Amino acid sequence: MSMDNLSGSIVALITPFCEDGSIDFEALERLVDFHLANGTDGILVLGTTGESSTMTDEEDLAVARFVVERVAGRIPVIGGAGSNCTAESMRKAEGLVKLGIDGLLLITPYYNKSNEEGIYRHFTYVMDRVDVPCILYNIPGRTGCSISENNLARLCKHPNAFAIKEASGSIEYATMAAKYLSDDFRMFSGNDDIVVPIMSLGGSGVISVWADVAPATVHQMCADFLAGNVEAARRVQLENQELIHALFCEVNPIPVKCALAQMGLIGENYRQPLWPMADANRVRLTAALKGAGLVA
Repeated sequence: MSMDNLSGSIVALITPFCEDGSIDFEALERLVDFHLANGTDGILVLGTTGESSTMTDEEDLAVARFVVERVAGRIPVIGGAGSNCTAESMRKAEGLVKLGIDGLLLITPYYNKSNEEGIYRHFTYVMDRVDVPCILYNIPGRTGCSISENNLARLCKHPNAFAIKEASGSIEYATMAAKYLSDDFRMFSGNDDIVVPIMSLGGSGVISVWADVAPATVHQMCADFLAGNVEAARRVQLENQELIHALFCEVNPIPVKCALAQMGLIGENYRQPLWPMADANRVRLTAALKGAGLVA
């Protein structure tokens, strides 16, 4: 499916696991159907929220294939092809494209980090060799490096550079990135607590953890803003800050998987090093879910 007009709420989908650690495809089917029924505008698989760093290549492809087939072209499906090794990122990208993925998410090289030119070439190496739109992922809190303004100014001109997922949490950075937005290059918030502020700078929506549990709400907030009903969007953003903060009171995706389990959509299973929530944080999350009307 074309991503040309993609905007709004793109869910950063979790990967559900069974108690034995295998992928729970029955739960994955429920989640995909949940999003299709509730207005989600696009689905991202194999991102940070999807725990892809603990999954094998075979599991990555199995999840991506399942979601692409279940969605059946109704909304775009984007696949995470991130790695700190450029060759590995390219290999992942090739496998996802062969499955019929609509777009790719490419992350800055973490741990080894690289220098300015190396980061630029890390992205362009993949974008030069694929024929699908690519979203550049800026999340320095996890990777230890950022896409500099100089590199963004160059990368945004690449014909396969579709957007930036801006997850630094910095309005200053988002304001800088906004200078490079155009009809051919977009920005999506990677932080659920500042979606409306980033959209006010020209952003097109959000790649969202919050949408995992409240897809209709996040979709409508983005749709309202894009339709010019800024006050309605602002109100939803502010009214849901406690839930959003609770979803990040421990490292993502621990709280959101706990929330989905409480909602009866998945089993609460993780792969190490992730571990179930501390009791105090679980109480906070449950209260926020109740406050948002998501659990009784």
